[in-house]
Amino acid sequence: MLLTLGVLLWAATHLFVSVGAAQRARIIGAIGVWPYKGLFALVLVGALALIVTGWKAMPPTALWNPPGGMRHLTMLLMPFAVILFFSARMPTDIKRLIRHPQLTGVKLWAFAHLLSNGETRSVILFGGMLAWAVLEVIFINRRDGARVRPEPVGLARTVISAVIGLILTAVLVWGHPWFTGMPIIPAG
Repeated sequence: MLLTLGVLLWAATHLFVSVGAAQRARIIGAIGVWPYKGLFALVLVGALALIVTGWKAMPPTALWNPPGGMRHLTMLLMPFAVILFFSARMPTDIKRLIRHPQLTGVKLWAFAHLLSNGETRSVILFGGMLAWAVLEVIFINRRDGARVRPEPVGLARTVISAVIGLILTAVLVWGHPWFTGMPIIPAG
């Protein structure tokens, strides 16, 4: 229940920005931009707390057993997901190819995890985040209209962004057991 509530709160808070532009402007007008940003951040921290608490509280009840090779496919897809996610905040030509690299990274992350995790809590978390990211792209595109491609920044910056994404992927693989409780690479 907490996990579902956390995912729904995360999605609703983000979707509010892309769907409720007039309401958002009204709130900012009433309380100011920084209090709004603080409230927004507080709600997201609350959503994350619900997600983490809900994940830990929910038993890993299997819905299906993913085929053995799916774990390897997940590990193959994850560097791409992290590079896409990270590149949204960096000057990179990836943004010339993909309109929403951060949300595309979230979608790839969620899809990759659904491939190798067949328990209920994974379907709620990763399926919910995938659904949110898909809707978010649709609503942002509808709100913002036609795409305007950014100017090229060059191969060097794109490569630097990708290398940083790969380093971050290695850190995430190493730290996965500590922040998720789920080891990726079995001790051996």
